[in-house]
Amino acid sequence: MLEGILKVYLSDQKLQYTGEQLRPHFLLTQFGLKGSAVAAFKGGCEVQTEHLVDLQDQMDNDFICAQEMVHFIGEFFADTLEQAVLRQRLFMGIICESINEILRKRSDSSIYLIRRGDDVFCCTASGQKKLTVSIATSSPVSQLLHIGVNVDSSGAPVEAIGLKDLDIDPNQWTLDILNSFSNECSGVNWACSKVRPVI
Repeated sequence: MLEGILKVYLSDQKLQYTGEQLRPHFLLTQFGLKGSAVAAFKGGCEVQTEHLVDLQDQMDNDFICAQEMVHFIGEFFADTLEQAVLRQRLFMGIICESINEILRKRSDSSIYLIRRGDDVFCCTASGQKKLTVSIATSSPVSQLLHIGVNVDSSGAPVEAIGLKDLDIDPNQWTLDILNSFSNECSGVNWACSKVRPVI
């Protein structure tokens, strides 16, 4: 676990994500994380329509399924929902930038990622494939975030791709993403702390 403005933690537990984990104090009861934090773990994903938090997705009778994902669960105290959505989009930008940097180092790679809102897609010769799912929402005491990044996208209800297809080791990559997000949050805090007021 890394301590800082935001605690981040990489678990070696394999957990199936069903949507039930997107609840207040999951990080405290499951991983012992106190206060605002983000934890990551690997596991399958199966969220039925009735358990979706996104009402548009629910009305469209969508569901989420994948053989294996890296799951990031965040809980933030004293934030607003708008701040949580901004954190979500920052996180997705970090994911997109990180993988694009990996792909750029492969001179033969014509694959690249784009972010559209709170989703990341992989652009290949055969079209765009979805890499992620994500949602930010409120609880009575906190703001909550779930981001799922496909490792093995088998079973996905849409055209999807996973880290395995991109030949990316999910373990080291996940730790790098957690560190990058924590550093960005620390940088935001410092940016707010170091300016003089303008009257």
